[in-house]
Amino acid sequence: MSADDLNATLAERRDLNSRYAILRVRPDDLPIPPFLPGQFVQVGLPEPARAGPAGVDRPRLAKRSYSIASAADDREGYELFLTLVEQGLLTPELWARGPGDRLWVAPRAQGFFTLERVPSGKDLVLVATGTGVAPYVSMLRTFPERTPWRRAVLFHGVRSASDFGYRDELSGRELADPAFRYFPVASREAEGWKGIRGRVQPLFEPARFAELVGWPLDPAECHVFLCGNPAMIASLRELLAPLGFEPATIARGGNVHFERYW
Repeated sequence: MSADDLNATLAERRDLNSRYAILRVRPDDLPIPPFLPGQFVQVGLPEPARAGPAGVDRPRLAKRSYSIASAADDREGYELFLTLVEQGLLTPELWARGPGDRLWVAPRAQGFFTLERVPSGKDLVLVATGTGVAPYVSMLRTFPERTPWRRAVLFHGVRSASDFGYRDELSGRELADPAFRYFPVASREAEGWKGIRGRVQPLFEPARFAELVGWPLDPAECHVFLCGNPAMIASLRELLAPLGFEPATIARGGNVHFERYW
């Protein structure tokens, strides 16, 4: 792996705080290949060269998958929502990069966390923690109107208000779209936070959900998407199962889709 193998540029960067940033990555070959909202793309950087028995080994490529936040019709690059993982294989190195730095990006996006297995006209319940909101931002941006779903609600859980990333955009979508609801939830926010406090799981008690959202948590009408912390995904799957929600798989139907982030 040499500088000649790197095929993309970090075009833009917006830091939210010391833990979260939004990056714009532009591959050298444009337009980028088509992708579906909800998919991810692999990003890579060379690992440090290592000394082996035969001398210094050629640097290898450290890769990580990042969900795409940009709309599917945006073919000029990828928007990625990044959180700093101090012990991560790639993230600390990527976090240190700025506009103009070179990266490696996979030839095309991948993944099955998409709307392809959701019948037209169903309700969407989108749940995220941290950067897990990125695929939902892509879905909403891809369908600003004439959506394939009937109604949608997004619950986004973070530690503090500065972690939300897309709060203004999603709040604006809620104001403009009567079929969309948005609930930012902060678990550790200090005094001054006027939104929901705690975690997203208690909001899925059926009566609480219906009161907040304005329509019921009905497995016959809803598809639930879970993205982010595996503990959140596991606990919500457990809460939803007695209500009649089943995991969606490629081989069979189901109405709970999930994407673990570590």
